[in-house]
Amino acid sequence: MVNLHAVIVKFIFALQLGFTAPQLRHLVAFVHGIILHEGRKTVTQIGRVAGVNRHLSSTTRFLNESPWSVQHLQQRRLTLLLEQIRRTKGKRVVFLLIDDTACKKKPTTCRMEALDFHFAHDEGKSVWSHSLVTMHVVCEANSFAWDFRPYFREQACEERGQTYKSKNELAMEMVASFPATEEEQVYVLADSWYTSQKMLDLCQTRGFHVIAAVKTNRKICPAGVRISISNFASQYMGNDDLCSVTVEDTRYRVYAYEGPLAETENVRVLLSWEGRFDANRTPFCIVCTDATLDLVTILTYYRTRWHIETGYRYFKELLGFDHYQLLSFTGIQRFWEIQFLTQNLLEGQRHIWSDRHHPLTLGDVVRRIRYEHRGQMLVYVYESA
Repeated sequence: MVNLHAVIVKFIFALQLGFTAPQLRHLVAFVHGIILHEGRKTVTQIGRVAGVNRHLSSTTRFLNESPWSVQHLQQRRLTLLLEQIRRTKGKRVVFLLIDDTACKKKPTTCRMEALDFHFAHDEGKSVWSHSLVTMHVVCEANSFAWDFRPYFREQACEERGQTYKSKNELAMEMVASFPATEEEQVYVLADSWYTSQKMLDLCQTRGFHVIAAVKTNRKICPAGVRISISNFASQYMGNDDLCSVTVEDTRYRVYAYEGPLAETENVRVLLSWEGRFDANRTPFCIVCTDATLDLVTILTYYRTRWHIETGYRYFKELLGFDHYQLLSFTGIQRFWEIQFLTQNLLEGQRHIWSDRHHPLTLGDVVRRIRYEHRGQMLVYVYESA
């Protein structure tokens, strides 16, 4: 274990997974390889950089066949994260960030299980990929990748003998399973894909609030007249009806509506234009179910959703979340779970190593671990010689 970074070993042992000694060695080495390798993170490259002398087939058996449970690892991981989030006493504001991402693969990849054509927001079309709905949790200085659910199209579910669940239903499962306490005020942040009536009802039942983007074809009732948001903005809105709001040096022109939205009795809907009002430009609309918040707080809270976007970037560019070449979907899901574990480790260490004057990013933490590892190896070689 001399060539493994102590931070990684300490974090994984703190999970108390109940793994066998060989399974623990595989897990520690795999996380170590993900962090250290700077290129494409296939299982082969991860094993090579980890510096552990074992055959590739041994690592692939650990991912595909070894008797350990993703659900158990996830449960232990989330328990540890909750302990970190709840170290401080008193009231806390917790944000649950919902979104989905596509792990794209080349069209020639046909032997990999569960691949299908899924819509990719960045390309505006369906691509050959795996699709996941994920949840990110932000609380004070903590920003953890929390949970994920693979999404399958209805036809694929029929072929696999599974019950079809929409992306909204998968998101609702994760929100419903979050173990909030009375000391926590939870806000669910999402884009317009997840602002369904069922999601709003679920959050209301659990005592959560929603701050999310909403499509402009939704119906509102200003002065008792039922009209779509887009028609209301284009036909009845003027610059004098708006107020100016500045959030983090960005200025918005905002109209605040409070009243019914579709089947919801009373919410706040913000129609906002960045910079200046333009009647020919569609406003960006945010729905908020917490009527006690002022406009600046609503917009500030919604900007927290950016954490999940930067999280995807770190996952794919820094950790190689979509670099896998495994054929078995069992192995792929285990690869994803280990990726979530790695992000949690790095985020926890970022929190420890940062200070008020020198905040760190996940990239800074990875570079520091790589630098310290090289130093450890030099010392080891010197002492051995």
